Amino acid sequence: MTSRRILMGVVGRPHGVRGLLHVHSYTSEPADLADYGPLLDDNGRAWTLAWRGEGVATLSDADGKPVADRNAAERLTNTRLYVERDRLPPPDADEFYLADLVGMTALDAAGQTVGRVAIVHDYGAGTSLEIEREGAAPLLVPFTLACVPSVDAAARTLVVTPPEEVLVLDEARAAE
Repeated sequence: MTSRRILMGVVGRPHGVRGLLHVHSYTSEPADLADYGPLLDDNGRAWTLAWRGEGVATLSDADGKPVADRNAAERLTNTRLYVERDRLPPPDADEFYLADLVGMTALDAAGQTVGRVAIVHDYGAGTSLEIEREGAAPLLVPFTLACVPSVDAAARTLVVTPPEEVLVLDEARAAE
């Protein structure tokens, strides 16, 4: 089952004392985040974003009231901003949203089940998949063509070939 909401950005630290915030946009063009209209947080609250500089924005609530000061801005740090999936264009046949990977079955090159994608991590240096496995620690795999050579969105499966370093670490953990 795919998510109804797609993560589009995250509120970072405050900027100054007047309620401005650093906002990390996950859109292909960062400035486009404001064009999606009201953004929703984890609690379903609607926010409108207006850029004030590169990566710096104001957020206003559903009533149009902007974040007033630094204290209010600090309380919003790490707030995730989403849009409803139906407000986004459907992905092309060979594309998908990262949120769609969650819940997919991870297979090895021989077609055997490795586990299930539990989380997609993206901290800015590259995306990785956390794969839950029965009876073993989660497996972290870089989301690169070398490590995830195939994604079948229709079948809800992907093929993983973890780097040798990950496999060696995994074997060492199993031996403990």
